[in-house]
Amino acid sequence: MATIDIWEKIFNDTISGKYIVLVNFWAAWRRPCRMFAPTFSKISEIHTDIVFAKVDTEAEPGLSAAARITSIPAVMAFREGILVFSQPGAMNAAGLEQLISSIKELDMEEVRAEMAAATVS
Repeated sequence: MATIDIWEKIFNDTISGKYIVLVNFWAAWRRPCRMFAPTFSKISEIHTDIVFAKVDTEAEPGLSAAARITSIPAVMAFREGILVFSQPGAMNAAGLEQLISSIKELDMEEVRAEMAAATVS
C-alpha cells in the first residue's frame, strides 16, 4: 500500500481501530524529510497490512502542534488507536523494519493495563 496524505479532520479516523498506523510528519522544504520519504514509501509497499500516512507540517500546523511535533521528520506509530511510539529523526530501512517488528510483538493487553495504571496514579 502506498503512503496516504492525512490532515487534521481525518487524523483520528485514520488512527482509530486500525491494526497499525505509522505516521510520518514532514515538510517538503526540509532535506532530511525528503531523504526519508523514499524509505518510508518503500517499506509501505512491503507491509500492506499497515497504514502508512504522512502529514505535511506546513499545511497542518495545528495537527503538528497537537501531536507535539518539534522536529521533523518525526514518526509516530499507533496500534489499535493507541500511540505506541513517537520519535523525531529519519530512520533507515532496517530501523523502520525493526520498529514494525517491535510494534507487531506488543502485548496490547499489557499496554492497556500500563496505561490504566498510569492514569490511576
